[in-house]
Amino acid sequence: MVTIWELDFYSRPILDENNKKRWEVLITEGTQTVEADPDNLFRYSKFLSNTQVNSLELKTAIEEAIAAADARPNRIRFFRLPMQAMIIRACEALGIAAKPSRRTLALQRWLDYRKAEVYPQEPGYTDKPSPTVAAPPASPRPLPDALVGQQWAFVTLPAKDFADMADWPMDFGEAFPLSLAAVDGDTMIPGIVIFSPRATAMAAWMSGLELAEVQVEATKSPRLILETGAAESWILSPLGTPELKKEAENFAATKAAANQVHFLALQTSADTEAFAGFWLMQGLILG
Repeated sequence: MVTIWELDFYSRPILDENNKKRWEVLITEGTQTVEADPDNLFRYSKFLSNTQVNSLELKTAIEEAIAAADARPNRIRFFRLPMQAMIIRACEALGIAAKPSRRTLALQRWLDYRKAEVYPQEPGYTDKPSPTVAAPPASPRPLPDALVGQQWAFVTLPAKDFADMADWPMDFGEAFPLSLAAVDGDTMIPGIVIFSPRATAMAAWMSGLELAEVQVEATKSPRLILETGAAESWILSPLGTPELKKEAENFAATKAAANQVHFLALQTSADTEAFAGFWLMQGLILG
């Protein structure tokens, strides 16, 4: 199985003796399956001064994490675009692929905990807000013509049905334990299923995109948008009828009630039980 880590390297709300922000490297093992134990993930943290903010120091920190971990990562995800060049340079020096991604659920949960429980206890803590890291919104692009599905449908599944997801036949996909998203077994999880004879090709293409979230774009011409990577987005489908608009509103409401958890699935037809691709996702506020 591919080992994926999630990494953050950024300033923290803590001032040193020179009244400069302290920096920190955070590395956590990712959660790629519903069976992953969120309480037993490998984690590494290291504070650095502002004079140590460079790719060599970051490379050293990653090497220290590798030495302490049970498995070397095949890939490292990160969400802060301002740090992209430094992170990629450090990872490439170690022969590790680094990918910008909003699919960093384990890291975001750890950051939330440290903001609430760890940083306020540190000498020099300040409650001044950190600068935003959100990337500017991208103009959604149309899917390649060869990857457009013939049919699609809104569906819902109870969260408890995901317990046996490991047994579902699928070619591509990724999930996470629903407990990490604070979702219980009775919650209804909304999703979109795309049907196409080219479903396997679509799933293979999507598997390289770092799928983050499906959103309903409620404009004068509403449409479904697939958010990927750190800032990319794609047009899944227009919502051109009142019936589709209503279904999309229900999807968005159910997604909000499920703490933004939802899924995207691809199948060759509605008659097959196998999935060419299945991704469980959660919309996150990154920070």
